[in-house]
Amino acid sequence: MARAKSKPRESSTDSSAGERNRHGLRKRNDAPPVAAAAPEAPGLRERKKAKLRQEIVKTSQRLFLERGYENTRIDDIVNVLDVSQPTFFRYFPSKDAVLREIGRRAFARQAEILRTELSSKASTGERLRRFFESLAKITEEGRPLWQAVILAGAMDPVRSPELRGPEEAAVDLLREILAQGQERGDITRAFPVVHLTEFMEGLFNTVVRQWAVDLHGPHKLVDRAANAVEFFLRGAKP
Repeated sequence: MARAKSKPRESSTDSSAGERNRHGLRKRNDAPPVAAAAPEAPGLRERKKAKLRQEIVKTSQRLFLERGYENTRIDDIVNVLDVSQPTFFRYFPSKDAVLREIGRRAFARQAEILRTELSSKASTGERLRRFFESLAKITEEGRPLWQAVILAGAMDPVRSPELRGPEEAAVDLLREILAQGQERGDITRAFPVVHLTEFMEGLFNTVVRQWAVDLHGPHKLVDRAANAVEFFLRGAKP
């Protein structure tokens, strides 16, 4: 009776290497380990978050200008950005919050302009004329946006306490311009500089609010602001 042929034993080397494929090459049974993705560095995450926040504000501002604030929905903003609503809400709790951020940035821009004027050698009158003319031009060019900002009180530090710091920083610089004007003899010393700053700020804000709802005719904001500054300067002569 023929003895059944025994199967050749695989060497320990063959066993550990796995089967051979049809080309006679060994196939590995164990795939190489996949390297775990390295976590993003905190600095990179923060930069990405800051970039998306900036894009939300920039896109919202453009849509507010093109369509009007009331006609722009959060859906419109996220569709343009190709992000979800929950992503939007991680950065801003509402559309109004975006508007307040635009107001905060407007105060920062005012402070930047005032610092430039403080570094100039111009007279107090020239500084004030240039500053308020620049504000009027910016506001007039983006009228649909700034109407919404003004009418919603998005730059009112009383209604929006988070704006008190940015607003006060800009007011401090305006106060410094008027204080220097008193030292130079350009501005009367009959009133405290704190009060003069309030008068100047209040005068301009009233003009802008009236213009925003067009209460007194079609006059350009630049012209109204220029007249307000001249009125103030005449009253503030020493």
